[in-house]
Amino acid sequence: MAMRAAFVRAGDERYSALRAQVIELLSQARGLENEARANLQELHSCDPERFVRSREGEEPWPDEIQAGFVPRHTCRDTCLYHDHGVLDALMQCICGRPPCRACSIAGEPAA
Repeated sequence: MAMRAAFVRAGDERYSALRAQVIELLSQARGLENEARANLQELHSCDPERFVRSREGEEPWPDEIQAGFVPRHTCRDTCLYHDHGVLDALMQCICGRPPCRACSIAGEPAA
């Protein structure tokens, strides 16, 4: 809209050409986003366990660079049930989780 307004106000064709480029770029980005969304939906339906592990940061997403991946730090995660008093979250308690893998990979002591 800003490029169109600039073209209307100034009458300079460069704004119109730039607007066309921006529209094309946004279209390409939207296409990539739709492709990524479809890949996630396919992973969720084909391998729900891997989807959960990727979502939790335990392993990289299939289309992420695998080399150098470090799991998400979980050592400072809080428990909805025990730390926040959400009574409905008893089945989601994370208090008994093993030490943080990211800290062990990085050579740091678990918090």
